[in-house]
Amino acid sequence: MALIEKLKAKVRETKPEIIFPEGNDVRILRAAIRLNNDGDIKPILLGEKSELEEIAKSEGVELGSLEILNPAEYEGFDEVVSKFVERRKGKVTEEDAREILKDNNYFGTMLVYMGKAKGLVSGAAHTTADTVRPALQIIKTKPEYKRCSGAFIMIRDEELYLMADCAINTDLDAEGLAEVAVVSNETARQFGIDPKIAMLSFSTHGSAKHDRVTMVNEAAKMAKEKNPDMAVDGELQFDAAFIERVAAKKAPESKVAGHANVFIFPNIEAGNIGYKLAQYFGGFKAVGPILQGLNAPVNDLSRGCVEDEVYSLAIITAAQAVL
Repeated sequence: MALIEKLKAKVRETKPEIIFPEGNDVRILRAAIRLNNDGDIKPILLGEKSELEEIAKSEGVELGSLEILNPAEYEGFDEVVSKFVERRKGKVTEEDAREILKDNNYFGTMLVYMGKAKGLVSGAAHTTADTVRPALQIIKTKPEYKRCSGAFIMIRDEELYLMADCAINTDLDAEGLAEVAVVSNETARQFGIDPKIAMLSFSTHGSAKHDRVTMVNEAAKMAKEKNPDMAVDGELQFDAAFIERVAAKKAPESKVAGHANVFIFPNIEAGNIGYKLAQYFGGFKAVGPILQGLNAPVNDLSRGCVEDEVYSLAIITAAQAVL
């Protein structure tokens, strides 16, 4: 894919370290071996070396120089515990911390926080909450954002789109949707998309009356207030946002309608269903969810992911660390 190849070229010089807490997952293991052999980033698997060697043997692949780190044997574990207690500001004791940090997601996220790695990719074998919770407690969101949100980069040949929030926030108010639009604008630009943002609904510019329609319309206005330079419009139905001839009838005055490439869904049900329809009906590759708004790149995988999606998300995570 053109995007991934472009991003590989951008990270190759610095080779960011990316942590994979789920080292014993076959998809993760195989993707990490590919990444290590390609040499564009430095993958670090968490797990017990003997177990990973057995998995690699059964898969007929070689670990080579791939770095494997066992948290239970990590020389700096006491320092990680101390930093975690400090970061949680009295919410956990040292004893609690030692127990919590047995969880590879927590341990790996602490390595990112402490600057021993540039990013983390998890979620192949864990729920989104298992990946997001440590990120919010340790990495935390940037000062300008109140929440983390989830976006997918959708790729099909040369087509490139962004869809959010499809993964994190179950229900957002107008202010929350506006914030998702603003951070999605930033994410899109990171990956070479000139963002034209559609705030999606079942109505286009007042064609239907409902509180949820009003909320999306207000969100679009608030997003524009937060960043006046954004190209954003809403509320828009998907066909009006995407198809020029439909936009000409439903929203002829809009500069976004008919040209949208960033889609903000009104709730997680619509977002999750929408990106998966594009993925499985439309033949798009869905990379993500990318966790937007954090102080360092920690990204999630779908548990239904394949090896190539792990590979791509790792490159995207590395790119976030250097762009």
